[in-house]
Amino acid sequence: MTPVPIRYGARPCSLVVCRGCCCGDARKNPGMDHAGQLTRLRAAAAASEGRLIVRTSDCLGPCAQANVLVVQPSTEGRRRGGRAAWIGWSADDDCLDEVLAWTEAGGPGVSPPPATLALQMIDPPKN
Repeated sequence: MTPVPIRYGARPCSLVVCRGCCCGDARKNPGMDHAGQLTRLRAAAAASEGRLIVRTSDCLGPCAQANVLVVQPSTEGRRRGGRAAWIGWSADDDCLDEVLAWTEAGGPGVSPPPATLALQMIDPPKN
């Protein structure tokens, strides 16, 4: 994996991709290319020249809405009031297109989400 250069004091927009008990599991979502999805997101992060990072998490919690990912704001987005956006049912290419377009435009706090992506936003689990 190629290291992503991050400027000191500035955090890029980031994606946290669930890969726990349900998300990324062919039994839960058969016919989906879960590994291909992660490869695509990581390739986009590598091509972003440090404006996007991708991480995985064991389980984010809302398994009924698998696959789940979280779009976290950049430092600038957070400064402008952006908060993490939880997105459910994110296993298809159309959703990934919209997530990547949104992060390229700046993500939470910098740019509004595409309307159809906003329909897939879910509440984070309550601890």
